[in-house]
Order: sequence, then structure tokens, then C-alpha cells
Amino acid sequence: MPRGSRARAGSITVSTKWWKALLAGAFAMLLVGAAACSGGAAPVSAPSKSDSSAQSSTAPSGSNGSAKELTAAGATFPYPLYSKWFEVYSQKTGVKINYQAVGSGAGIQQMTAHTVDFGASDAPLTDDQLKAAPGILHIPTVAGAVAISYNVSGVDSGLKITPDVLAGIYLGTIKKWNDPKLTALNPGVKLPDQDIAVVHRSDGSGTTNIFTGYLSSVSPEWKSKVGQSTSVNWPVGLGGKGNPGVAGLVKQTPGALGYVELAYVIQNKLPYCLLQNQAGQFVAPTIASTEADAQAAFSQTPIPDDLRISIVNAPGKDSYPIAGYTYLLVDQVQKNQATGKAVVD
Repeated sequence: MPRGSRARAGSITVSTKWWKALLAGAFAMLLVGAAACSGGAAPVSAPSKSDSSAQSSTAPSGSNGSAKELTAAGATFPYPLYSKWFEVYSQKTGVKINYQAVGSGAGIQQMTAHTVDFGASDAPLTDDQLKAAPGILHIPTVAGAVAISYNVSGVDSGLKITPDVLAGIYLGTIKKWNDPKLTALNPGVKLPDQDIAVVHRSDGSGTTNIFTGYLSSVSPEWKSKVGQSTSVNWPVGLGGKGNPGVAGLVKQTPGALGYVELAYVIQNKLPYCLLQNQAGQFVAPTIASTEADAQAAFSQTPIPDDLRISIVNAPGKDSYPIAGYTYLLVDQVQKNQATGKAVVD
């Protein structure tokens, strides 16, 4: 188990000191790179339940003292990587981890209700949520990029987009693919006289929290009218359940544009935008540009003791601006010793 975690009879206590030191040193395990090695674990048809009550009756395992199975639920953002991690971990230890990719909102709900052994979320709990669930720790596992994907006939990856244009599309003020603001950014690209089919998440989502956090940081109008949250009142668009649902809608809908974790874009062979960053550069969502964003964010913002940190829209010419960490949510004090030890291990 990590240094800084300790076990004692009747309970397990978890510490974040080790994780903070690791994060401060170098958090180079980025989601899309690891997911690309997972053998295609996240096609559009990847299993994902978005009903927050789907696993609500599941009791935490380990009550029989064996702790051979742990239950978990939450974010779809890291699902391609977690599915591979948990498969290999089970092979090596004999401990099965039953992870339901139901979305960050449902993961927070189930963790707060103690119906799972640990949760997962791309959105850190708010102060109010932490008051309702004291003792929950945030353990960052990996970082990933939120890509802007689209489905426009004859247009491959590389369409340029600026923060104000992206905000305008999601506010519903930019409605056509051949809008002058888009054509001016992409000379020589034949953009059709076609409605933009805006796609967003329909479930409570940490990916949405990262995306709306970015829009709130670049658009005063978005911040005042919509704001940042895991679930917002979308001005326009179609809703998809989970990252797989959004990727599926983009792939199947002519003229669509949506935000989705990069691993799903790559594995489903979807085109993606080059997004203008703070330095004015148009940057693709990649491992290197996501890492550059994280490092730039750390250079400006001290890592808090509770590890809740935003890395969106960090400075630097190489930074991809829509990125974030995803977290495991763990009770600091595990009341069942067998289950607690399995969780800490």
C-alpha cells in the first residue's frame, strides 16, 4: 500500500500525503496514452449505465471477511483505462473490482450513500457535498483531455476553433457550419450550409464539469447564463448518456459536434478540433499537450491539501486548454477491516 496509509485493527485509515507528493513530482500517466494500450476497451458500444439507481442496492463487499470483490461506480471519462487496470489487478491478486461506468454524478451519489466501496469522479466534490459526506478523500489517478469532435462530411481532423466560437455554438448563437466566424478560421475548408447538431451529456458528468468550467473561464456570457457544474441547463443540443453515448451521437449524426474524452475519440476514429489556447496557438488534444497544460497549471497554482485542483485553460503555447484530473473517491476511515484493506491495497 502507499506510504502514508496505515492499517489498524478494526479499521483502515487512508492518507493523501503520498498522493500529493506524487502529483507534485510528475503525474505523467495520462489517460489517452494508457487507454490506447488497452486493446480497444472503449468502442461506442462500451457498457455504460447512466441510471444513477442502477447499482444503488449493491452493498459494499467484504462483510464475509474475504474481500475478494470490491464494488465501485462513477466516471465514464477514465473507463477505458480503469477497465484494463481492474482486469489486470484481478489476475494478479484474485480481487475482482466490479466497476459500473454510470457517470460522475451517480458515482458521487453512490459513494455518499455508501452503496459502493469506492467511487470515481472527474468533478471534485463541492464544499457542500463534502459537508454531507465528511471523510471522503480525492485520489487523482490520471489526467485526460476533453476533445471537441465533429461529423462533417469531407472534413478530417484539424478544424480550427476558438474559445468564443465554441461558446457561441453551445450558447446557440452560432448555428451553421458555414458561419462566417468558422469559415474565417478555416480558409480553404469547404464547410457546408448545414445546421450544427450540438451534442452534450444528459447525465451528471465530471466531463461536463471540466467542459463547462472551461467555457466559464473563457466566456463571461456562458459563466453568467449557464455556469459550471456536472449538470447544467443546456441552451441547445442533444443529450447522450456517458462518454460512449456522446461519441455515438457524434458518429451517427451528420453535422454533429460534441465534447468527449479523447480516448473515445481515438478509438472510434472521430475527427477532432484544434482549439486555440491562451497563447493564441491552435493545439490538438494529445498526451503531450495535456501534460503541458497540467504542468503549466501547477506552475501557477499550489496543489491544495485536499487535491481538488482545476487545470483548465492553463497558459503556455503547447497547452491544450480543456483537460482535467479524474479522481477515486475513498472513505478515509474504512469501517470494515477486510474491505478497507482491499481498498487501500
